[in-house]
Amino acid sequence: MQDVFVIGSHSTSFGKKPDQSFKDLTRETYMGLLEDSGLANGDDIEFAYFGNCAMHGAKQGTIRGQVCTIELVDEGLFPKRIPLINVEGACATGSMAFHSAWKDVLSGGSDLAVAIGVEKLFLPKAVKNPEMKKKMMKGFMNGVDNFDIERITDEYERAADFVGHKFQTGVDRSFFMDTYAVQAQMHMKKYGTTQRQIATGAAKNHNFGVDNPLAQYRFPQTVEEVLDDREVSYPLTRSMCAPIGDGSASVLLASESYLRKLPVSVQRRSVRVRASTLSGGYYRDWDEPSLSRVAAKKAYSMSGLTPEQVDVAEVHDACSFCEIYQVEMLGFCEDGDGGPFVGGGETALEGRVPINTSGGLVSKGHPVGATGLSMIHELITQLRGESGVRQVEDARIALQENGGGVIGLEEAACSVVLLESF
Repeated sequence: MQDVFVIGSHSTSFGKKPDQSFKDLTRETYMGLLEDSGLANGDDIEFAYFGNCAMHGAKQGTIRGQVCTIELVDEGLFPKRIPLINVEGACATGSMAFHSAWKDVLSGGSDLAVAIGVEKLFLPKAVKNPEMKKKMMKGFMNGVDNFDIERITDEYERAADFVGHKFQTGVDRSFFMDTYAVQAQMHMKKYGTTQRQIATGAAKNHNFGVDNPLAQYRFPQTVEEVLDDREVSYPLTRSMCAPIGDGSASVLLASESYLRKLPVSVQRRSVRVRASTLSGGYYRDWDEPSLSRVAAKKAYSMSGLTPEQVDVAEVHDACSFCEIYQVEMLGFCEDGDGGPFVGGGETALEGRVPINTSGGLVSKGHPVGATGLSMIHELITQLRGESGVRQVEDARIALQENGGGVIGLEEAACSVVLLESF
C-alpha cells in the first residue's frame, strides 16, 4: 500500500442559500477544488464519491451525484465515464465519501479520487413556510431507527428518568438536540460538568467563527450571552446548537506517485493522510465509552501517533456538549475531565489542543452531507498555515471526528481522520 495525500480541498460558505441549486453548489465546490489543486480539469480523476442526504426532498434520489455533475461532464471539466458512487450516512456522509476515496488510492486502485459533499436544506418554498420547516425537521428523523422508534425513545426516557428530567420531543423541534440534552445531563450528574462549561466551549467557537469567512454565524458571543439565549432543551440553549443550512465541500486525494508528477508548488501544499477510520454505533451500556473512542484508537494505532501529538482538531459539535465529551473519547483528557478541560480554555487557540477553529458546527453551520468534508478542509487550511488570525502556531498533526445518526446513547457512525503536513 502507498501513502495517500490531499492535494486539494475546498468549501463553500455555509448558510441559507435558497437561490442556489444542488447543481450550483456542486459546481462551486468542484471548480474551487480544481483551482486549489492547480488542475485545469478533472481528466485524471479515476473515481468519485458523492455525499448527500436531503436531495430526495427535491424529488431526486438514487443517481444524485451523476445528476449534479452531468453539466460539468458536458463542459469537459469532470471526466466522462467515471465511476461515481453515491454515499449517505447522516451527518457522517462527507467523511464516508472521504474514507472511500482514501481507500481507493491506498489500495492502488486509483491514483486520483475525489470526495464531494453537497447539502441543500433551504429550498425556496421552505424559507418562510412553517409547514415546510416541520417537514424538514421530520426528514431529519431518517437518522434514527424508524423501524423500531420505540426502542430509542424508551432508552432516552429511561436515561432522562435517571437524571431527574423528562425526555420531550415534538414535530417543531430537533429530536437530536433532545437526545444530546439527555446525554449532557447524564455527564453532568456523573462528573459534575456544568452548563457554564458547555457555554464556554460554545462562546469560544462562535468567536472563532467571526474570523472564518465561510461560517454561517459570524458574530461574537460571550459566555453569558450563550447562557441567556433561548433554551432549546436543558442544558442546551440556542447558541449551543448547530444551525442547519446549505453548502458543499470537496477533497482531492492522490497517490504519492501521482503527487511527484505535480508542480513543486502543489507538492508543498499537500497533506498526508496518516489514518482514516470508521466505527459503528449500537445500544451501548451507559458506562461504556462511545464509538468515537473506538475509531480514535484505530486511527492512533494505524498512524503510530498519540493524542499528545495532535496540534489541532475539528470535532462534531452538533451541540456544544459534544466537544466536552469528545475531548475525553479522543484521549485529550481523562474521562470526566472534559468539562474543566474545555471550560478552562484548553481547546482555545492558545490552549493544549485548539478545537473547532472553523467555528465548529455551532458557528460554521451544519449542511449535513457537506459537514465532514468541510471539517477536513479547515484542517487542511490549518496544516498549510493559511488560516490567518485563526492559525494554530506550528500545526503539524490534525484530527477530525465526525459522527452521524443516532443509535442508543451514541451516533450510528463515526469517522476519525488524522492528517500531517507534508
